[in-house]
Amino acid sequence: MSDFKIQVLRPFGPSIAKIEIPENIVSKLNDYVDKIIIDEKKSEELDNGKKLAGNVKQEFRLENDFMQSSGFLNILSNGASKWINVTENKKISKFNLLSSWIVRQFENEYNPTHYHGGHISGVGYLKIPESFGKTFQPNKKHNLNGNLSLIHGNRIFNSSAIFNIVPKVGEFYFFPNYMMHMVYPFYGKGERRSISFNATIDEEIYNVYGNY
Repeated sequence: MSDFKIQVLRPFGPSIAKIEIPENIVSKLNDYVDKIIIDEKKSEELDNGKKLAGNVKQEFRLENDFMQSSGFLNILSNGASKWINVTENKKISKFNLLSSWIVRQFENEYNPTHYHGGHISGVGYLKIPESFGKTFQPNKKHNLNGNLSLIHGNRIFNSSAIFNIVPKVGEFYFFPNYMMHMVYPFYGKGERRSISFNATIDEEIYNVYGNY
Protein backbone atom coordinates (compact mmCIF):
# COMPACT_ATOMS: atom_id res chain seq x y z
CA MET A 1 0.00 0.00 0.00
CA SER A 2 3.01 2.32 -0.27
CA ASP A 3 2.04 3.65 -3.71
CA PHE A 4 -1.09 5.57 -2.75
CA LYS A 5 -1.17 9.35 -3.11
CA ILE A 6 -1.31 11.65 -0.12
CA GLN A 7 -2.45 15.25 -0.22
CA VAL A 8 -1.25 17.46 2.61
CA LEU A 9 -3.40 20.48 3.38
CA ARG A 10 -2.40 23.40 5.57
CA PRO A 11 -5.50 25.60 5.91
CA PHE A 12 -4.15 26.95 9.22
CA GLY A 13 -1.20 26.27 11.55
CA PRO A 14 -1.29 22.47 11.90
CA SER A 15 -1.45 20.49 8.69
CA ILE A 16 -3.96 17.81 7.87
CA ALA A 17 -3.52 15.01 5.35
CA LYS A 18 -6.01 13.44 2.98
CA ILE A 19 -5.80 9.98 1.41
CA GLU A 20 -8.14 7.67 -0.48
CA ILE A 21 -9.15 4.34 1.07
CA PRO A 22 -9.16 1.65 -1.66
CA GLU A 23 -12.65 0.46 -2.61
CA ASN A 24 -11.94 -3.12 -1.54
CA ILE A 25 -10.99 -1.93 1.96
CA VAL A 26 -14.13 0.23 2.16
CA SER A 27 -16.15 -2.87 1.25
CA LYS A 28 -14.39 -4.99 3.90
CA LEU A 29 -15.05 -2.34 6.54
CA ASN A 30 -18.72 -2.00 5.61
CA ASP A 31 -19.22 -5.77 5.55
CA TYR A 32 -17.65 -6.01 8.99
CA VAL A 33 -19.87 -3.22 10.34
CA ASP A 34 -23.03 -4.71 8.82
CA LYS A 35 -22.34 -8.06 10.51
CA ILE A 36 -21.86 -6.40 13.90
CA ILE A 37 -25.08 -4.41 13.51
CA ILE A 38 -27.20 -7.56 13.26
CA ASP A 39 -25.29 -9.35 16.04
CA GLU A 40 -26.78 -7.89 19.23
CA LYS A 41 -24.30 -9.66 21.51
CA LYS A 42 -21.33 -8.42 19.51
CA SER A 43 -22.77 -4.91 19.25
CA GLU A 44 -23.10 -4.75 23.01
CA GLU A 45 -19.63 -6.17 23.56
CA LEU A 46 -17.99 -3.58 21.27
CA ASP A 47 -20.22 -0.64 22.25
CA ASN A 48 -18.11 2.49 22.64
CA GLY A 49 -20.79 5.16 22.85
CA LYS A 50 -20.38 5.88 26.56
CA LYS A 51 -16.71 6.75 26.06
CA LEU A 52 -17.21 9.06 23.07
CA ALA A 53 -18.58 12.58 22.66
CA GLY A 54 -21.17 11.96 19.97
CA ASN A 55 -24.92 12.14 20.39
CA VAL A 56 -25.47 9.48 17.75
CA LYS A 57 -27.30 6.21 17.20
CA GLN A 58 -24.42 3.79 17.55
CA GLU A 59 -20.66 3.83 18.09
CA PHE A 60 -18.53 0.73 18.51
CA ARG A 61 -14.83 -0.06 18.54
CA LEU A 62 -13.12 -2.17 15.92
CA GLU A 63 -11.33 -5.36 16.89
CA ASN A 64 -7.54 -5.34 16.53
CA ASP A 65 -7.48 -8.65 14.65
CA PHE A 66 -9.83 -7.27 12.01
CA MET A 67 -7.86 -4.03 11.71
CA GLN A 68 -4.79 -6.13 10.94
CA SER A 69 -6.36 -8.73 8.64
CA SER A 70 -8.39 -6.21 6.62
CA GLY A 71 -5.31 -4.18 5.73
CA PHE A 72 -6.74 -1.02 7.22
CA LEU A 73 -4.13 -0.83 9.98
CA ASN A 74 -1.44 -0.87 7.30
CA ILE A 75 -3.16 2.01 5.50
CA LEU A 76 -3.27 4.08 8.70
CA SER A 77 0.37 3.35 9.49
CA ASN A 78 1.58 4.20 5.98
CA GLY A 79 -0.62 7.28 5.75
CA ALA A 80 0.62 8.63 9.07
CA SER A 81 4.23 7.91 8.11
CA LYS A 82 3.95 9.78 4.81
CA TRP A 83 2.16 12.71 6.42
CA ILE A 84 4.82 13.16 9.12
CA ASN A 85 7.61 12.73 6.58
CA VAL A 86 6.17 15.44 4.31
CA THR A 87 5.39 17.93 7.07
CA GLU A 88 8.22 17.28 9.56
CA ASN A 89 10.85 15.77 7.25
CA LYS A 90 11.19 12.96 9.78
CA LYS A 91 10.52 9.24 9.64
CA ILE A 92 8.47 7.68 12.40
CA SER A 93 9.58 4.29 13.72
CA LYS A 94 6.49 3.70 15.85
CA PHE A 95 2.78 3.63 15.09
CA ASN A 96 0.82 2.38 18.07
CA LEU A 97 -2.91 2.17 17.41
CA LEU A 98 -4.73 3.04 20.63
CA SER A 99 -8.27 2.60 19.33
CA SER A 100 -10.41 2.69 16.21
CA TRP A 101 -14.17 2.97 16.10
CA ILE A 102 -17.22 3.33 13.91
CA VAL A 103 -19.74 6.17 14.19
CA ARG A 104 -23.22 5.56 12.79
CA GLN A 105 -24.99 8.91 12.51
CA PHE A 106 -28.61 9.40 11.48
CA GLU A 107 -31.03 12.31 11.08
CA ASN A 108 -30.83 15.02 13.78
CA GLU A 109 -27.80 13.41 15.45
CA TYR A 110 -24.49 15.25 15.87
CA ASN A 111 -21.00 15.20 17.33
CA PRO A 112 -20.20 18.22 19.54
CA THR A 113 -16.87 20.05 19.55
CA HIS A 114 -14.21 17.79 21.05
CA TYR A 115 -10.64 16.53 20.67
CA HIS A 116 -8.95 13.14 20.93
CA GLY A 117 -6.25 11.36 22.93
CA GLY A 118 -2.95 10.00 21.71
CA HIS A 119 -0.75 11.91 19.28
CA ILE A 120 -2.53 11.69 15.93
CA SER A 121 -6.12 11.02 14.92
CA GLY A 122 -8.16 10.65 11.79
CA VAL A 123 -11.55 10.09 10.26
CA GLY A 124 -12.79 8.59 7.01
CA TYR A 125 -16.12 7.84 5.41
CA LEU A 126 -17.71 4.50 4.56
CA LYS A 127 -21.28 5.50 3.78
CA ILE A 128 -23.22 8.74 3.32
CA PRO A 129 -26.90 9.55 2.71
CA GLU A 130 -28.14 10.52 -0.73
CA SER A 131 -28.70 14.01 0.68
CA PHE A 132 -27.84 15.83 3.90
CA GLY A 133 -30.99 17.92 3.55
CA LYS A 134 -31.63 21.58 2.82
CA THR A 135 -30.98 24.60 5.01
CA PHE A 136 -33.98 26.26 6.63
CA GLN A 137 -33.07 29.54 4.95
CA PRO A 138 -32.94 28.88 1.18
CA ASN A 139 -30.57 31.78 0.51
CA LYS A 140 -27.79 30.49 2.75
CA LYS A 141 -24.45 30.47 0.91
CA HIS A 142 -23.20 27.30 2.58
CA ASN A 143 -25.03 24.14 3.61
CA LEU A 144 -23.03 22.58 6.44
CA ASN A 145 -25.44 19.72 7.14
CA GLY A 146 -23.44 16.57 7.86
CA ASN A 147 -20.11 18.35 7.46
CA LEU A 148 -17.02 17.84 9.57
CA SER A 149 -15.46 21.08 10.86
CA LEU A 150 -11.82 21.15 11.97
CA ILE A 151 -11.17 24.10 14.28
CA HIS A 152 -7.92 25.79 15.26
CA GLY A 153 -7.18 29.23 16.71
CA ASN A 154 -9.22 32.35 15.95
CA ARG A 155 -10.46 34.01 12.79
CA ILE A 156 -7.95 36.71 11.97
CA PHE A 157 -6.78 38.46 8.80
CA ASN A 158 -5.45 35.98 6.24
CA SER A 159 -6.18 33.03 8.50
CA SER A 160 -9.35 31.00 8.86
CA ALA A 161 -10.07 29.16 12.11
CA ILE A 162 -12.39 26.56 10.58
CA PHE A 163 -11.90 24.09 7.76
CA ASN A 164 -15.12 22.40 6.63
CA ILE A 165 -15.10 18.97 5.01
CA VAL A 166 -17.97 17.51 3.01
CA PRO A 167 -17.85 13.73 3.60
CA LYS A 168 -17.23 11.51 0.59
CA VAL A 169 -16.99 7.73 0.67
CA GLY A 170 -13.39 6.57 0.65
CA GLU A 171 -11.82 9.84 1.75
CA PHE A 172 -9.78 9.78 4.95
CA TYR A 173 -8.21 12.68 6.87
CA PHE A 174 -5.33 12.71 9.38
CA PHE A 175 -4.94 15.50 11.94
CA PRO A 176 -3.19 16.16 15.28
CA ASN A 177 -5.05 14.72 18.28
CA TYR A 178 -5.50 18.15 19.91
CA MET A 179 -7.35 19.67 16.95
CA MET A 180 -10.90 20.56 17.96
CA HIS A 181 -13.57 19.27 15.61
CA MET A 182 -17.30 18.72 15.35
CA VAL A 183 -19.93 17.18 13.07
CA TYR A 184 -23.16 18.95 12.16
CA PRO A 185 -26.51 17.14 12.12
CA PHE A 186 -28.22 16.36 8.83
CA TYR A 187 -31.85 15.99 7.82
CA GLY A 188 -33.34 13.13 5.86
CA LYS A 189 -33.06 9.39 5.45
CA GLY A 190 -29.87 7.38 5.38
CA GLU A 191 -26.75 6.75 7.41
CA ARG A 192 -23.57 8.79 7.69
CA ARG A 193 -21.01 6.11 8.58
CA SER A 194 -17.48 7.11 9.55
CA ILE A 195 -14.40 5.42 10.95
CA SER A 196 -11.94 7.10 13.33
CA PHE A 197 -8.73 6.27 15.16
CA ASN A 198 -6.26 7.48 17.79
CA ALA A 199 -2.59 6.50 17.76
CA THR A 200 0.78 7.41 19.20
CA ILE A 201 4.03 7.82 17.31
CA ASP A 202 7.64 8.43 18.39
CA GLU A 203 7.55 10.63 21.48
CA GLU A 204 10.64 12.57 20.37
CA ILE A 205 8.85 13.55 17.14
CA TYR A 206 5.51 14.43 18.72
CA ASN A 207 6.94 16.25 21.75
CA VAL A 208 8.48 19.27 20.03
CA TYR A 209 9.15 20.92 23.40
CA GLY A 210 11.58 18.16 24.21
CA ASN A 211 13.92 19.51 21.55
CA TYR A 212 14.75 22.65 23.52
